[in-house]
Amino acid sequence: MSIAGGVAQALRRGKEIGCDIIQLFTKNANQWRAKPLDPDAIEAFHQARNETGINPIAAHDSYLINLASPDEGLCNRSQEVLWEEMQRAEALGIPYLVMHPGSHRGSGEEEGLYRIARGINLLYYRVQNMPDMDIKVQILLETTAGQGSTLGSRFEHFARIIEMVEEDARVGICLDTCHCFAAGYDISIPEGYEATMRELDRIIGLERLKLIHLNDSKAAVGTRVDRHEHIGQGHLGLEPFRLLMQDPRLAHLPFILETPKGKDPKGEDWDVVNLRLLRGLL
Repeated sequence: MSIAGGVAQALRRGKEIGCDIIQLFTKNANQWRAKPLDPDAIEAFHQARNETGINPIAAHDSYLINLASPDEGLCNRSQEVLWEEMQRAEALGIPYLVMHPGSHRGSGEEEGLYRIARGINLLYYRVQNMPDMDIKVQILLETTAGQGSTLGSRFEHFARIIEMVEEDARVGICLDTCHCFAAGYDISIPEGYEATMRELDRIIGLERLKLIHLNDSKAAVGTRVDRHEHIGQGHLGLEPFRLLMQDPRLAHLPFILETPKGKDPKGEDWDVVNLRLLRGLL
């Protein structure tokens, strides 16, 4: 949900279209810096949460952040901005901060994965050394389509990062259906869906899965192309979403739509259309 007009407006927009939970950016996702959240904005956010009953589940970090970069300047800047993002989420009472693992930019997968884990470790060292600051927000590493040198297209990437993170209980996984499919996990058919879930459980552990992004895919399986589509209108079709919505292993998890915004041919809000369709699959 958009935060235009203030972060509290994201909650009201979610309420208007029938959301139970929402995801938002706490700042412009395409800029490094942002004005600190002032006390009035934080108070308005908490008040809007009480008024709407919307329990915001996740913030998404800036698209510019890349902890995996071999460029030390970019890596350090990414870490500083991620630290700010964690503090903003904590101030708003948002438990999860979703982040893309990043791109190794030619330095190799193992080097990139090490840098990500190192960056997360350094962030939580800060928390340990600031006893007056109780940051409980959990970082969720999001699955990616794997384009270029982007990390996060294989479950093994997350297992390796978690292995190297000292406070690994603070790290979870966000599964994006479009990204997962584009990376080569064919969840569009029941046997492929079940094989993917078994592999996720074996390599990472289903208990690490904290959030699911529901998106159909404009691109075919294994193309490594990240293009979201409305539910049931892409290469995934309706079947995997039915399986997800009815999977008892995932019944406790929050589901977030990241489908394109706008109006359908009948003039109805696409978010409303997609929400109704997904709830119908229950």
